[in-house]
Amino acid sequence: MSDHHKKEPVLSGKDNAIDKAYHLLTIDDDRACRDIPDSACREAPGNFFLNAGNGALTKLAEQIASPGLVLPWLLSAMGAPSSLSGFLVPLSRSGSLLPQLVVSSRIRKYPRRKYFWVVSGYIQALSLLLMIPLTLFVGGLWGGIGVLLLLAIFSVSSGVASVSYKDVMAKTIPKGKRGTLLSIRATVGGALALAAGAWLTLTAGEDEPILFYAGLLAVSALLWFAATTLFAFIKEQAGATDGGRNAIEEARNGWRLLSDQPGFRNFIIARSLLLGVPLVVPFYSLFARELGAGLGGLGLFVMANSLAMVLSSYFWGRLADRSSKHAMAWGGLIGVVAAVIALTLGWWLDLGYTAWWLAAIIFITGFAQAGTRMGRKTYLVDAAPEKERPLYVAVSNTLVGIIFLGSSLIGLLAALLGVQGVIAAFTIMMLAGSLMAFRLPDPEDMVPDSQRETA
Repeated sequence: MSDHHKKEPVLSGKDNAIDKAYHLLTIDDDRACRDIPDSACREAPGNFFLNAGNGALTKLAEQIASPGLVLPWLLSAMGAPSSLSGFLVPLSRSGSLLPQLVVSSRIRKYPRRKYFWVVSGYIQALSLLLMIPLTLFVGGLWGGIGVLLLLAIFSVSSGVASVSYKDVMAKTIPKGKRGTLLSIRATVGGALALAAGAWLTLTAGEDEPILFYAGLLAVSALLWFAATTLFAFIKEQAGATDGGRNAIEEARNGWRLLSDQPGFRNFIIARSLLLGVPLVVPFYSLFARELGAGLGGLGLFVMANSLAMVLSSYFWGRLADRSSKHAMAWGGLIGVVAAVIALTLGWWLDLGYTAWWLAAIIFITGFAQAGTRMGRKTYLVDAAPEKERPLYVAVSNTLVGIIFLGSSLIGLLAALLGVQGVIAAFTIMMLAGSLMAFRLPDPEDMVPDSQRETA
């Protein structure tokens, strides 16, 4: 391998400041640019910051129109039946994960895949905008159903974008710098969300007019539009287009990956068990209610989660660049710590559960979730062969989407086990996922060399 593949070129002129900032924020080592062409390497600094800006804006937009926080209030203000709120989070999660196996069979046919993200991003912005007339002029049952349908479209578009994003990042950002990029996206987005949470805490009253929620939707849509435009400016080199398959062939090849590659199979098992980290959060709120604490101060909880993202993301990103499986594992263990604290406060310490205690537990859990998310994203991008990367991403996300729906049924056991029992069940999941993550092969060893060469 020639020397110019071992280091990144130094840019000059107007791009020099961008290049210096890029090298300041990322790790320089001999692996740099070995896995992407020289032409892509020269564009890496600019692509890095376009990608980071895209992530910061989308993460802020996700908080402003959060299916778990804002949209339930929106449906209530519209006069929609409260039962519709129960569909919001399952639709948003499963809608973004389940269609990805079909998408991956299509995306491989195109040499430049960023346009899948761009089209999806504009559809997401449009979906949010179309919720506004439903909010202002329809309302009630039919308005609520319309919001759910638009959320489903939004989520499916998010799934398409997810397959495209990981492939574009792998083609435009060198290995060893991707975890740092993901951490900057999360850190800046978390800081903006923290400010938004503080603003909501200080300004939002108990009875906000419906126009207030329509305004939140409009701001979120504009943020998605701006973020998508940034992504459209990323300079992506044409990639391989061979190996296109239909959905049935894709499913067969996905099954082949699971049966032939124990490393990939174990990664999916570990990732699925670590779903306990985000799934346990709503039960902390229910637990607090059982112990007599009020659940006011929603802005405080948003701030706690955002603060965890800000303080943890860069740390997790650097760790993920060194060992992505360890980022997954340690994130899960920190989630276990948060759950043990919650159970201990309830069972043994006889302490009053206040909004501040709950915010502290949400903060620790947010810290943990950042680690598991950063680790599994970096691990899969680094481990998957270039030509088959969309398939690996789609198989992982589709199966985890199914498992996510199944795991959410644990909540139905709350009547039998109690909320504490459900938290204990998720604690066991997180612990098992962490132990599994520690045992994963290093990313470069997940796929056997013989299979990597033919992929």
